[in-house]
Amino acid sequence: MSKTQASAMPQTDSHAKADLVLLLVTLLAAAGWIFSKEALNGLAPLLFIGIRFSSAGLLLLVGNGRQLFSKLNKTQFKKSLATAFVMAGALLCWIHGLDQGKHMATGAFITSLGILLVPLLSWAIFSNKIPRATWISIPVAISGLALLSLQSGISADPGQLWYLAAAILFALHFTLISHLASGISASVLTGIQLLVVGISAISVSAFIEPWPISIENEIVGWLLASILLATSLRFTLQTYGQSLAPASHAALIMILEPVWTALAAAFWFSETMTWSQFFGCTLIFSALIVSRWHWVARLLQSLNRLRSIN
Repeated sequence: MSKTQASAMPQTDSHAKADLVLLLVTLLAAAGWIFSKEALNGLAPLLFIGIRFSSAGLLLLVGNGRQLFSKLNKTQFKKSLATAFVMAGALLCWIHGLDQGKHMATGAFITSLGILLVPLLSWAIFSNKIPRATWISIPVAISGLALLSLQSGISADPGQLWYLAAAILFALHFTLISHLASGISASVLTGIQLLVVGISAISVSAFIEPWPISIENEIVGWLLASILLATSLRFTLQTYGQSLAPASHAALIMILEPVWTALAAAFWFSETMTWSQFFGCTLIFSALIVSRWHWVARLLQSLNRLRSIN
C-alpha cells in the first residue's frame, strides 16, 4: 500500500461512518414529519416548534453543561448562536409550510432542494472542492425528487412558498454547521441550536398565536416523540455526522429524507404511490450510488477477493 493510499484510509473510514450516521438521521427526520403533522392537530405551529426545540435543547445542555462552559470559547459560542438563528428561521418557515400545505410529499421535495444547494454554497463560502461525482448526481437526484413528490404539481400557494424559504435557509445552515461542527462537541452545539430555535418560536408565538388551555394525552405523546426522537437524537446525530465529512459529501445522502417521508405518508396517512414515484425513488438511490461509487467499487473488490479465496 502506498503512502497516499494509507493516508486516505482514515478519511475514507470517516466518510463511511458519516454516511451510516446520516442515513439514520434521514429515517428519524422522516418520522419527524409524521410526529409533527399529528401534533399540529392540537398545538399551534410556532408553539409546537417552541416547546419541541426548547425542551430538546435543555435536555442536551443540562447533560453537557460542564462542556458548555469549559470547552466552548467565545468565538465558537458566537458562531453557534449565529447559525442557531439561521436554523430558527428555517424551521419557522418549515412549520408554517407543514401547517398550510396540502401535500406533505411535495413539501418534502421543495425542502430537500435546499440540500442540493449545499455543495454550491460550500464552494462559494468556504471554497470547498465539489467532486465530479456530485455534479453528476445532483441532476439525477433532482429528477428523482420531482417524480417522487410532484404528482400534485408546484404552485404559488402559501405553504409551498414557506417550504421554498425554508429550503434556502436549511441549505445555508447545513453549510455553516458542517464547517463549525468539527471543533465543538456535537451535543453542546446541538443543544445551543435547539434552545435558540425554541426560544425564538415561543417568543413569536406569544404575540400571534392562541395557546390552548389544555392538551390531549395523544398530542402530548406526539410532542414527546418529536422532542426525544425527531429533535434531540436526530439533530445530535446530524451534527456528529456532519463533523465527519465535508458538507458537499454529507449533504447528498440527506436527499433520502423525502423518500422515507413519502413511504411513511403512504403507510400512515394512506397516501398512494404511483409507478412514477417508485421510479423517482430508484433515481434517488441511483444518484447516491453514483456519488458514492468509490464505496461501491471497494465493496465489489472485497466480494471478488472473497470469491477467489473460496
